[in-house]
Amino acid sequence: MRYITLLTFLFLSTFCIAQNKIKGQIIDIDSRVPLSFCKIEYLDKTFTTNWEGKFNLDISAYDKPLIITYKGYHRKSVYISKNEQFVVVKMTIDLDTYKKVEIYTDNTVNKIVRNVIKNKKNNQPENILGSFQYKNYENILITANPDSISSKIDTIRKKRLFRKTKIKLDSSNYKFKKIVEKYHLYQTEKVNQIQYNKNGQKETILASRMAGFKEPLYEYLGLNLVSYSVYENPFEILETPLQNPISNYGRRLYNFYLVDSLTIQDRKTYKIFFQPKKLQSSRLRGLLYVDAETFAIAKAYYRIYGVVNINADYTFDYYKKEKLWFPKKRKFTVLKGNNVDDIKILGRTIEFSSALEPDQNSNTTDQIYLTIESTPFDIELNKNVTFKNKGIKIEISKDGIDKPEKYWAEFVKDSIDIRRIGTYNAIDSLSKSRKIEKKVYVGKKVLNGYYPISYFDLDLRSIVKYNNFEGFRLGFGGVTNEKLSERYRIGGYGAYGLKDKEFKYNFTPSYLLHRSSETWINASYTDDLDETSKTTFATDSRRFKIYDPRPINISTFYAHKTASIFIESNYLRNSNTYLSIFRSEIIPQFDYTFINKENAYTQYNITAVQLAIQWNPFSNYMLTPKTRIEYEKRHPKFSFQVTQTLPDVIGNDFNFTKIDFKTFYEIPFISGQKSALLFQTGIAFGDVPLTHLYSLQPNNLNRDALLQRITFAGKDSFETMYFNEFFSDKYVSLQLKHTFNKIRLGYRINPEFSIATRMAWGEINKSNSHIGLNFKSLEEGFFESGIECNKIYRGLGATVFYRYGPNQLPVFEDNLSLKISYFLDLGI
Repeated sequence: MRYITLLTFLFLSTFCIAQNKIKGQIIDIDSRVPLSFCKIEYLDKTFTTNWEGKFNLDISAYDKPLIITYKGYHRKSVYISKNEQFVVVKMTIDLDTYKKVEIYTDNTVNKIVRNVIKNKKNNQPENILGSFQYKNYENILITANPDSISSKIDTIRKKRLFRKTKIKLDSSNYKFKKIVEKYHLYQTEKVNQIQYNKNGQKETILASRMAGFKEPLYEYLGLNLVSYSVYENPFEILETPLQNPISNYGRRLYNFYLVDSLTIQDRKTYKIFFQPKKLQSSRLRGLLYVDAETFAIAKAYYRIYGVVNINADYTFDYYKKEKLWFPKKRKFTVLKGNNVDDIKILGRTIEFSSALEPDQNSNTTDQIYLTIESTPFDIELNKNVTFKNKGIKIEISKDGIDKPEKYWAEFVKDSIDIRRIGTYNAIDSLSKSRKIEKKVYVGKKVLNGYYPISYFDLDLRSIVKYNNFEGFRLGFGGVTNEKLSERYRIGGYGAYGLKDKEFKYNFTPSYLLHRSSETWINASYTDDLDETSKTTFATDSRRFKIYDPRPINISTFYAHKTASIFIESNYLRNSNTYLSIFRSEIIPQFDYTFINKENAYTQYNITAVQLAIQWNPFSNYMLTPKTRIEYEKRHPKFSFQVTQTLPDVIGNDFNFTKIDFKTFYEIPFISGQKSALLFQTGIAFGDVPLTHLYSLQPNNLNRDALLQRITFAGKDSFETMYFNEFFSDKYVSLQLKHTFNKIRLGYRINPEFSIATRMAWGEINKSNSHIGLNFKSLEEGFFESGIECNKIYRGLGATVFYRYGPNQLPVFEDNLSLKISYFLDLGI
């Protein structure tokens, strides 16, 4: 009996002192960014969280709080309840001390970081090795963890006006869980070869397959969501440049903390934590493992918390002979962060969930995440490597598009992920039934302004147009496509203006001279109208717009009959080139006379040669079996164009030269915001008629009342400048714009706000030579600023701009511009 009593006592004692093991994470209450190495006091014991703000703790006394302190934040006491297994502690900033916080400035760690920066050139493979090459297997998955999804069928109560509340069963969670238990949501793989020598680097894609597509989407084979090298500056995440912590300027932005020292591959390394000096910043946070002898990076973990939560992990192998840490594996994961915006991957809109709280979420898409794993193999260092590289960073092997399953099995033979097996068959079947591949093919054509119909691509821009001179302009046009011939093509259009009752047309046959450089020779004849003083660059890309807003308001056109021969080519590195010779018979469609050398011209002939080059020095290009693709569009971009008339050639009437230049620079931010700059200038000297001068894209109607001037806003036009108000033979303009994130107001009302400032200066030397239009000079400058509220509902928005400065008008209302904006999102 006494033994039973003793056992019972021991059992009860054990029960009474039983401990509850909990997990937790400490975050900033506003930004939800984890707070690294927080101090926690519990039962006279003190410990710290890890670099992700996480901790594990055995709770034995529920009446005793966890005391949490962190520099710059209010002290917080947290009591744990018996049923809690995971706790998120949200800390509040102490405004009195936050700005004064100075942490992680220890001299020892700063000395280590300085040595890392100093020895970067000695630790980068591109600098140490004369050449190297390796193959690489990369797998991209969009998936979800089935265990994180509730299988419960929910009840939805939908209130209806003047009617009984409708009760509906929602089984989306249950169905979604069943799907992700069998398959991944999306999968694509590739095997590539990376080669490097002193002339540069090249990637050759040896094999690729993409679920749902017989032929892969080549643009996504160049997808580089994170930098290959940890030494790159800027360091890129989601194609957004960030200042690398191990750069000279990076030390001004980040604080460093020496956590520990440990051994990796028999080499001593320092474990260093870094985070932004501004704790609420969305910049990088992470851990660097630094070789104590060479100060090279032996391992690295990066995190970003914000619009999306991003994890990037790098591991390396040490090569004793070369005294080099060479990449071993790279893993990249994207989850939904502290935002409500969607992320578009591979043409499908998905949401990535935050990993802060592991509770099952009723919204199934909150559990989706994207992961990329990249593993090098067949590594060869200091081997003689040769390759052709004329600005082509990626080349896709034609033989690698249709590899058998046996080939791919070699790369996943060690994988225990059984869901991979059925993913391709499931998505291929879905793609075939829904004709997804055909829709993507059509969508890519539409983005360039065409709709494919058998052997012919219909020109969507030619169908219906409107302007003040022609009224409604009805037409039909297009160009033959690759199904008819890859070597020849014939393009053209015909159009009729209902107001001017005139027929216009164009005919352009073309021949492919050189396939790899995409060099085409073209002949063209056009009988049409064009805008007076319009500035266009022949190398500008053609993107589809559901409407072109400015011509709607224009009334001053000139008719021209133009015959030309021109060559288009991508032969020069990172550039598009256009060279033409043309002759135009020009008749202004407004009251205009040009006085030149005591002669009066109301119509005239121009014969000229034109050379245009667009140079994108920072963009990267891919060569596919079909064409060259600019897969990484980086800024700035530069466009240059020169036009020279040919005296006494085929009845040319004037001798003049025009030189035009523009550059565009867009800066994306990891938060989703972006800033843009457009600089443009031009000069025309010689005998230049008004039709070929500069008018700087005005877009304001010449009407008295503000409401009468409401029309559609242009993309880069001056909204408060009236048509035909200014003309110049030399000018310079600058446009600055910043776009903020969307604001969700509910019921599909999600406006996107931008602020913009535009300015221009110009001169005209022979203003007395142009008779018929009254206009002014821009010598004192033109200035306008405004706010754009775009995409309020179904692409519609509104803009308001105000004109100020030397050319401000006396009446306040005349300086205002109210416009309607429209953005068409094709979702491709």
